[in-house]
Amino acid sequence: MATLDLFSDYGPTAPSPAAFTTAWITWLECEKRAGRLQLESSVSVYEHMWSALSAWCLGQGVALDGLTSEDLERFLGSRGGADEISARHAWRFLRLVDRVLANRARAHGTKPNHAAVQLLEQRPEYRYANAGEKDPLPSFLPAGEAKLLVTFLSAVRPGRSAAGQAWQEVRNRAAVALMLGAGVTPGEVRALEVEDAVVDGGRTKGVPWKLRVRGHSEAPARETPLAPWAGQLLAYWLALRKEQGIPGQALFPSTRTGKVWSKVSQYNATKEVLQAAGVDDVDGGSFRLRHTFALRQLRSGKSPGDVAKWLGVTDPAVMARYQRVLPAPIDVV
Repeated sequence: MATLDLFSDYGPTAPSPAAFTTAWITWLECEKRAGRLQLESSVSVYEHMWSALSAWCLGQGVALDGLTSEDLERFLGSRGGADEISARHAWRFLRLVDRVLANRARAHGTKPNHAAVQLLEQRPEYRYANAGEKDPLPSFLPAGEAKLLVTFLSAVRPGRSAAGQAWQEVRNRAAVALMLGAGVTPGEVRALEVEDAVVDGGRTKGVPWKLRVRGHSEAPARETPLAPWAGQLLAYWLALRKEQGIPGQALFPSTRTGKVWSKVSQYNATKEVLQAAGVDDVDGGSFRLRHTFALRQLRSGKSPGDVAKWLGVTDPAVMARYQRVLPAPIDVV
């Protein structure tokens, strides 16, 4: 990348040209080894994109590790913005930036820089630029909302400020936690039984670490991992359920007598939880939670095959839609 070598006279406190060069070379080698980038024409396009960003950052005094979404917005503006750069070009550029930065973070053992992801979340015209008009992409929770929701859901656990709330409130939050933390559908949540929460073999004694999901007309029987925070909340719900003396095998019953939770009642309960947590656009929120689980697993490096198995997905088109949304790996909530 000759363009980058033009900036070899920067001082020790200035942005490092070597950081940009090394990040690019390391990522490119990784992609070629994995067989994900083989066409020289694609390499040339990506190299031009990265070289232009590198030159701009060095000229503006922006260090690679300090790159922000505002910096990326300014860079795109310097290239002509929406007047000269197509939304798909912006999507491709931001996806490249996020992948290079994620690879750099893995190599250095540091926290990933999600500036490109943040800009994609802020600009839907970029995020969905690669989607066909007749093939809508899944809606999901932005990272900030997902973390806010996890904090809210976990607040009913023992020792938290909201402990002692009604058993229905704990049930509702635990049910929402399984949709976000295990990717199960609303119908699957209602069908779960107590024995489907797997405790044996987990890292923490007495805490469920995966779910057994029964097969139905839309998905085969399967097992799916449970996020640790969701496992803690489910363990609390199981203890509370036992304490309340609720009979039957339904994991989430409607009443203390063990009555089955109805679709309408569960939908309203989920909506109330999301509203109370401060989540925007709560309509259709149940499947947004499932989509968020899928995307966060993919972004953490899990294979599409594994994620499809956990979701009970057999249609390749479903995973293809997730892949088109996917900018690059980020932490799993």
